[in-house]
Amino acid sequence: MSAATVPPPPRSALPAEPAVDPSRLGARVRSLREGMGLSLRELALRSGASAATLSQVERGESSPTLSVAARIAEGLDLTLSQLLRLDETGHVVIVRGGSGRRSARGGHEIEELTPPLPGQRADVSLHRLAAGAATGGAGDPPIHEPGSRETVVVLAGEVDLAVDGEVHSLHCGDSATFDADLSHHLSNPGDAEARLLAVIAAGLRRS
Repeated sequence: MSAATVPPPPRSALPAEPAVDPSRLGARVRSLREGMGLSLRELALRSGASAATLSQVERGESSPTLSVAARIAEGLDLTLSQLLRLDETGHVVIVRGGSGRRSARGGHEIEELTPPLPGQRADVSLHRLAAGAATGGAGDPPIHEPGSRETVVVLAGEVDLAVDGEVHSLHCGDSATFDADLSHHLSNPGDAEARLLAVIAAGLRRS
């Protein structure tokens, strides 16, 4: 005799997909979106969630399912666990080599090495400048918020750092720290690509 087959439970008896607490998620999504310089419409295009849904999530008026939260996380260049656990003690967010957010303007390429965490006051980025290229062009504002400081470390090649009209020549291994709320830009006077690391600490200067 064959064993009796137990029918599956009716759909109404199956556990519903767990929802995300809107009070934990809304403010965080907004902080991350604004930290990346994205509008609601831009995040909607990146995530596949509608701008109306995102607006409701950010205001805490909607409790998204995990599948929707996962799409939002993807649009913010994060995993779902990173999005939901960024404020937990001891949590580590790893950006693998070559996987940081990238942008390019002319001969200036930027790779963001830090994820857009809520409340983060420092950002690290890797810059590549083609021969003859410079930062501070259209769409690349050179001035940061009042009190900011920036440190640049030249990893390869040479660069000229101009701060408030004064030019400083930097070579491989050199570093410079300056007030980033002054007009500044970097240029590559050499014949080969220059690479440099930039660390920006926002609003920390006291005098």
